[in-house]
Amino acid sequence: MSLSFALSPEQEEFRKVVKDFADRVVAPAADELNATKTFPVDIVRQMGELGLFGIPFEERYGGMGGDFLTLCLAIEELGRVDQSIGITLEAGVGLGAVPIHEFGSEEQKERWLPELCSGERLAGFGLTEPGGGSDNWGGTRTRAVEDGDEWVINGGKVFITNVGTDITSLVTITAWTGDNEMSAIIVPIDTPGLEIAPPYRKVGWHASDTRELSFNDVRVPSGNLLGERGAGFRQFLHTLDDGRIAISALAVGLIQGCVDECVRYANEREAFGEPIGKQQAIAFKIADLEVAAQTARFMYWNAAWRKAEGLPYKRAASIAKLYSSEQAVTAARQASQVFGGYGFMTEYRVGRFYQDAKILEVGEGTSEIQRMLISRDLGL
Repeated sequence: MSLSFALSPEQEEFRKVVKDFADRVVAPAADELNATKTFPVDIVRQMGELGLFGIPFEERYGGMGGDFLTLCLAIEELGRVDQSIGITLEAGVGLGAVPIHEFGSEEQKERWLPELCSGERLAGFGLTEPGGGSDNWGGTRTRAVEDGDEWVINGGKVFITNVGTDITSLVTITAWTGDNEMSAIIVPIDTPGLEIAPPYRKVGWHASDTRELSFNDVRVPSGNLLGERGAGFRQFLHTLDDGRIAISALAVGLIQGCVDECVRYANEREAFGEPIGKQQAIAFKIADLEVAAQTARFMYWNAAWRKAEGLPYKRAASIAKLYSSEQAVTAARQASQVFGGYGFMTEYRVGRFYQDAKILEVGEGTSEIQRMLISRDLGL
């Protein structure tokens, strides 16, 4: 029996390429983008040119033919310098393109995937509503009624990423299509009756696009049904399992970013006549951050490996997401403490991380939902 935690040469090389892009392109722009709450279309297009939005998809759709772990490595490296850019990739691929790839017809894949893989366009994923999300499909109020060869949709969605940008093309939503029957439907973003609210005023992720959607007699062709009728909620829960691994990778990026910034600062900042990193209280705090980064990283690697091997991975995904997101909140708080007053300033990366960390415990299912899923999988 052999056990290896080594990346393949191809994965390691690609990780280095994304790391260089993150350091050279994303990091210098991150402060201004977050301060002005500007969605970075130019950077997103460069990410597309680098192939990031097509990592896990076949070459015939314009993808790279890579695997899910490689996507997560890219998300981690981007999240290491800016969480807004990291979530834009995570949502654009995992929530926007993956449902079409996993459940769409060949016609739907050929129509939508090439522009999504190239990064020329983005897609959103509409599950959550004011009264329901991944925990409660009964709370869904959006409905789609057949009228000839069209679906007529009425309802609304909240907290939806990548739906209000200049390059958004579609959102895939869940809606009741009959009694106890929920389906997934592709809605082009320019469809009449689809109203996109202004961006939310968020605590963090300031350079990421998040909005509320309203559907008022929105009509789309019957052919926009995604996959089997009545399978929408099951499809989206499967999508969320993958998304939890990707959010774990994003959280690991934040923790690693805290480690990197703290090591640099602790070697530069002096107190009592020596670098503060020489003080055990500071050194041990940073050591704990490194332990959290390594542990959380192996957790999402394990979940991604299980997915690639065709093994059950729902529990592993929830464990990775739960642990890494909660450790990210702790890491951001501890890193800010290392920086002292500067950690309270958003022009410092750890200050932005402090703002960004909390949502990691909420998105793709709250910590409470993860504990519920883990305990149920244990037979409790």
